[in-house]
Amino acid sequence: MTTDHPTPRPRTAEQVGEQARAVLREIGRAVVGKPDALELVMLGVLARGHVLVEDLPGLGKTLLARSFATTLGLDFRRIQFTPDLLPSDVTGTPLYDQRTGEMVFHPGPVFTHLLLADEINRTPPKTQAALLEAMAESQVTVDGETRPLADPFLVIATANPVEYEGTYSLPEAQLDRFQLRVRMGYLTAPEELAMLRARVDRATPEAALERLAGPEDVVAWRSVVERVEIDDDLLEYAVALVGATREHPQISIGASPRGGLALVQLARARAVLDGRDYVVPEDVKSLAVPALAHRVSLRPELWVREMSTDDVLREIVDSVGTPTTRRTAPVPS
Repeated sequence: MTTDHPTPRPRTAEQVGEQARAVLREIGRAVVGKPDALELVMLGVLARGHVLVEDLPGLGKTLLARSFATTLGLDFRRIQFTPDLLPSDVTGTPLYDQRTGEMVFHPGPVFTHLLLADEINRTPPKTQAALLEAMAESQVTVDGETRPLADPFLVIATANPVEYEGTYSLPEAQLDRFQLRVRMGYLTAPEELAMLRARVDRATPEAALERLAGPEDVVAWRSVVERVEIDDDLLEYAVALVGATREHPQISIGASPRGGLALVQLARARAVLDGRDYVVPEDVKSLAVPALAHRVSLRPELWVREMSTDDVLREIVDSVGTPTTRRTAPVPS
């Protein structure tokens, strides 16, 4: 079901936070028991970032992406990545038009607002790389001609764990293009029971979600995020967290400067989601793992010990001192 545009364009962080939280509540009707994952994806939407959702099959990754597109009122395209997928299947290709005798460009599925790159690590690196320019610059160059993508443009990519059969590791350059990585995880027994009961009661495969926004809203929300204040001590804190990944003895490749930019933007987005126009230390601290863990590489000997980058990033967050600030998040009434 769709509705007309419900409210005027938001002008303040409080207004954007209220609308974004309404979107999360609506999506929560379809994606059961995953409030943390939904919030992280919403932060990616607000912070102009792309999201990597990594987990085992059957945990709701595709449903999550489709639900965001529906509720945000965004054009939606899906690419099922397979071993035989070609770069032109992503970006589009010029085809000969017999009627005019000219080559006519046929846009690929990347020309949309929200692109679901489903099981992106099931296709070889050459096709994975076809998304690099689109994700980094919101444009596609084919046969020497550059074509801009829609605004907003967001990639939600799903990936199976690298140990899963038939997968290819994403190259570091592509991982670095994702602003954050989200893990879904299994539902608890009560949550899974609630999901099954909801499915039986509604008598349809999926919940019918309401459209609560449109592309213009998302653009306006992002403009509000850009006006969020962040003090120098919090910028220094972000730099310290990123720097610690480059000096940690268990990490072979630390986070790039793009990691620091992503962490700051996500922290500003979290402030807006909370209805604030300023960042507090907890905004930065809480997002260090999803913003940085996928950007670092562990030393090979740690693979045998089954240690994850998330574990190491949590150690780093605990070891780097959190700055004190005069600004604090308001206490809920």
